[in-house]
Amino acid sequence: MMCAVAEHPRRAAFGATGILTLVAGAALFAIVVWTFDTAKIWEGVVRLRWWVLAIIAIGGLRFLVRAIAWSACIEPPHRLSVADAFKGVIAGDMIGNITPLGPVLGEPAKAAYAKGTTPAGVVLTALAIETFVYSLSAAAMIAAGTLALLFAFEPPAGLRVAGEVIVGAILVLFLIAMAVLWRQPAVLSRMLPIFGARGTARADKVRRLEEQIYTFASRRGLVVVGVIACELVFHALGVLEAHLTLTLLSPTGTPPPLLTSFILETFNRLFAVIFKFIPYQAGAGELGSGAVTEVLGLGATVGVTVSVIRKIRMFAWALVGVVLLIRRSSGGSRARSVQ
Repeated sequence: MMCAVAEHPRRAAFGATGILTLVAGAALFAIVVWTFDTAKIWEGVVRLRWWVLAIIAIGGLRFLVRAIAWSACIEPPHRLSVADAFKGVIAGDMIGNITPLGPVLGEPAKAAYAKGTTPAGVVLTALAIETFVYSLSAAAMIAAGTLALLFAFEPPAGLRVAGEVIVGAILVLFLIAMAVLWRQPAVLSRMLPIFGARGTARADKVRRLEEQIYTFASRRGLVVVGVIACELVFHALGVLEAHLTLTLLSPTGTPPPLLTSFILETFNRLFAVIFKFIPYQAGAGELGSGAVTEVLGLGATVGVTVSVIRKIRMFAWALVGVVLLIRRSSGGSRARSVQ
């Protein structure tokens, strides 16, 4: 899979399956928005005016801090510039959102974009470490936001049970992660024969990569602290985006309680994980956000509007990702023609 993405990232994003899923997602999005008060939704979007540029900029900063975290995870003496990592994160996010395969294509596409500047094994190892830390931070945030919703508000019985299940599942996830780090099982190297990859040398190479990942924290403790800080900033910027959006949507311009913005961003992150197989979480994200803002006392239409505004930000950066992939592809074609 990695090879396919590395050689043809643009084809993977814009193949027949990608186009069909995009069309289906757009149809679902239109149906969901149409069932709500479209006039109010449009009024809310228009109310932002030039503030939408600030929301798009916040989205760019979120990409940047993850790029910084990824760059920091590169093992010396190798290095990956923040600029190359930033471009890779944008391109990978676009591919990950446009296809139902999500991270299966999106994460390798990040590494594929950085191919040529740093050895592939080094890039993939660093990306795996950054993604692992990010995933745990996102899980912790989702658990915290879910607990805040359960204790600070009165959600319906069904949502309360779902929230308790989510918190329990995240607790199990953390226990599994700690057990893996403690026992350091050779999972990937032992799975090579399943995928037809044989040979002691290859298994040893993969095992060394696994050991680098497992021992990263003990070898580069200060870097781990910096990476965790980057992931926290990433989530804080998400709360800032939600807070700014809710403030601008308020008829009086009154900022909501920060806890409200935190809970909304928490569940938006959860929906992004659950509905990753739907391109841009079209329709599903709007329904989920509407349900959460209804519980928060803001009304379902506000949540749908927030989700629509998030789509505008996502599409803006997706266009940047398309441009980057086209430039990357055309640059590779010119290099091959020269050779």
